[in-house]
Amino acid sequence: MVAVLCVGETMAVFTPAEAGPAEEVRTWVRGIGGAESNVACALAALGVGVGWVSAVGDDPFGRAVVSSVAAAGVDVSRVRVDPTRPTGLYVKETGKAGSAMRYYRAGSAASALGPEVVDLLDLDGVRAVHLTGITAALSPSCLALVHALLDHPGVTTSFDVNWRPALWGPAGPDVLRGLAAKADIVLVGDDEAEALWGVAEPAAVREVLPEPGTLVVKQGAAGATVLEAGAAPVFEPALAVDVVEPVGAGDAFAAGYLAAHLAGEPAARRLRSGHLAAAGALCTLSDVAVPLPPADVARLLAADATTWAAARVSAAGVR
Repeated sequence: MVAVLCVGETMAVFTPAEAGPAEEVRTWVRGIGGAESNVACALAALGVGVGWVSAVGDDPFGRAVVSSVAAAGVDVSRVRVDPTRPTGLYVKETGKAGSAMRYYRAGSAASALGPEVVDLLDLDGVRAVHLTGITAALSPSCLALVHALLDHPGVTTSFDVNWRPALWGPAGPDVLRGLAAKADIVLVGDDEAEALWGVAEPAAVREVLPEPGTLVVKQGAAGATVLEAGAAPVFEPALAVDVVEPVGAGDAFAAGYLAAHLAGEPAARRLRSGHLAAAGALCTLSDVAVPLPPADVARLLAADATTWAAARVSAAGVR
C-alpha cells in the first residue's frame, strides 16, 4: 500500500571521485538527486509505503534514475518516460561547508509535467502527498501541477519550501507563500524564510504563514520548532553531527518528520525523528540518507534531554 506520494524531478548527478578543483578532476561518480525522490527513498527506508511521481527521458540517465529509486524500495509505477525530452542532470562539487551545484535541466522531461498528471493518479488510500517549491519553479505547467495537488480535496499535503533563488524571478517569494498557505504541513528553513519574507524567528514565520495546520521551522544546527494551531510551539535541539556533506539533510528531515506524523507521534518525537533522519544524510556524500542503526534510533527517540544533547553522530556511528 502506498501511503505517501512524492512528486517532482530527479536527475542524474555527478560528484568528484577524487580530491581537487573540479576543473582538474578526471574521475566522477554518477548517482541520482532530487528533493522529492530523496524524501521517498528515506521514507521507504523508514518502512513507509511510498511512491514517486515524475518523468524521465528515454535515455540511459533516465533508466538509471528509475532503477536507483526503485532499488530503494519506492514504487515507481507512476513515473512517465518521455520519448522526446531528456533526463536532467547536475554536477555537484562537494564540501563540508556546502556544495556548488551546476544544473543542466532546461527542457527536461520532468519540466513538462502538468496538472493533467493528477487525473492519472489514484489518490484513494494515499495518506499524504509531498511536494516542494523546486517543482513549482521548473515551468508554468509544473507550477499548475503543484497548485492542482494542493487544491485536491481529501489528501493531506506536505510542502517543503526548498527555496532555490536561481530558479525563481522576483515573484518567487509571493508564489511560494501562496503555495505554502494551501498545504497542511509546511517545512521551511529559518534562512529560507529570512531570504524570502525577511523573518527568521518561528513566531514571525508563523505570522507570515498562519494558514497551514502544521508549520515546521528548521533552525539549522540549533534544531527545529513545530507550530500548530491551538498548541504551544515545540522546539527540539538538533543532534551533534560530524558533517561529511550537507546536501540532502533537509529532505531526510522531511521524511523522518512525515513518517512520525503518519504514525501519530507527538510534536517533540516528530522533530527528533526528523533530526535522526537528517543525521544519516549529513554523514554521507550521497544526497540520499543512510539510516542510522535502528537500535540507536530507538534509544535516542526515548532518551532524556541530557542523553540526547550528549549524543554525537558520525560516519563511524553514534556515540
